[in-house]
Amino acid sequence: MKVKEWMRSRSLLSRYLLIIATAVLFIPVIIPLTLIGYGVFSAMNNEDLPKEYEPYTSISALETMWHQEALGLDGASAEAVGRRLQELSGQYDRAAMFWVDGAGGTRLVLPWREGPEAREIPVIPQRWSAAEAIAFMKSSAKLEPLAIVAFIGDRADAGEGFMVMQIPEYLRDDVQLYSGLESWYMVMLLLFFVLFILISLLFFNGIRRRLLRLQTAMAFGGEDGLPQPIAPGKPDEIGRLEDAFNTMIAELTASRQREAEEEGLRRRLVADLSHDLRTPLTVIRSHLHVLGKEEVSPRGKESLQLMDERIEGLSLLIENLLSYNLLSSGKMQLSLERRDVLRLARAGAAAWYPLWEKEGFTADIDLEGEPLYWNVDESWFRRILDNLFQNILRHARSGRYVGVAAEVREGRRVLVISDHGAGMGQSTEAKGAGLGLAIVDLLLKRMELDWKAESSGQGTEIVIYRPL
Repeated sequence: MKVKEWMRSRSLLSRYLLIIATAVLFIPVIIPLTLIGYGVFSAMNNEDLPKEYEPYTSISALETMWHQEALGLDGASAEAVGRRLQELSGQYDRAAMFWVDGAGGTRLVLPWREGPEAREIPVIPQRWSAAEAIAFMKSSAKLEPLAIVAFIGDRADAGEGFMVMQIPEYLRDDVQLYSGLESWYMVMLLLFFVLFILISLLFFNGIRRRLLRLQTAMAFGGEDGLPQPIAPGKPDEIGRLEDAFNTMIAELTASRQREAEEEGLRRRLVADLSHDLRTPLTVIRSHLHVLGKEEVSPRGKESLQLMDERIEGLSLLIENLLSYNLLSSGKMQLSLERRDVLRLARAGAAAWYPLWEKEGFTADIDLEGEPLYWNVDESWFRRILDNLFQNILRHARSGRYVGVAAEVREGRRVLVISDHGAGMGQSTEAKGAGLGLAIVDLLLKRMELDWKAESSGQGTEIVIYRPL
């Protein structure tokens, strides 16, 4: 249990290094385990072999013996070579033997003494030519039968000929002459590396699954738009990242709750102030109207007029503030209907025309042509136009110009409201908080319309359009 907890508490790097170290340390164990396994496997397969088959169970041992015998016959006479081969034939009675002298003549042929091929004399040429030697080597390469060849003296330049031991095919099949130790070792090593790769893949696949789970949690949010917390995993790097992610989600949730509470408080405060300020402002304006009928000096009349304008601006600001508060809170419901916005713009311009004329504005109204139908709330669309016209009257007096036109831009019909004022970037005496344009933006979005403003020192142009 402690080992498992220790493994869980380690970092990803240390855990993978532990896997590599285990693999490296286990490699030396593979060799003895392979030998033991091969020995057990060989014993299980060879336990029923006859005793007389035992000399033929190792091809490497036969080759070593045959070369040692050839080395021992270095410089021996033909008779000595023949006697020694006779003795070896008695020991290996299931193998055929012959030897060829340095002149290429076959001197002695000893057939198989036991087994299915006993007393059958191998077909050996009496005189060896290059072609016959090549044919013999080709048949030996095919193991038909298996031939072990050694030069007498165990070197080719001795010039004393060579001697051959032939082992029949049935004997090779029964005792499995070829040792499979090397193949066995390679198979075991391959299995070990496959196991190491499999463990590594499982390790990295686990990391990948955890990262994908974290990515999915980041990509998909809940009803409040925030991602959902995830169950913490192992206390490694990814686990610490998951804990940090959950902490971030908790802080964002708490912050969102605080913002909602503050927003609610602000909206209630704005609504209360708007209602509370309207009554005294109305009373003040009524008394100013009464004072205006009294006998006052020209300078007093000028002050009264200035006070009336400021109170009117303050009333408009309160009205915009209340409207913005209602729109941003979602409490104001719009009734969208298919309306000709050119007709609404003509009606709005006609209502403002006397005031523009009084202030010395040049009004350029071009709203002719086919009707332009959009889905709008008629009363609130009039409010949009009123806010834009009010901004021109308050902030673009220097240009003394207002333009309202229907144009075709980028393949669609748009409504353009322009002025020749100093531009939005310039400061004016009537500079406000920008609530008028904020209300315009909110209302147009609710009506699924869009707008853009292009402003410079020569004036401002507001373009209202329906997105494609």
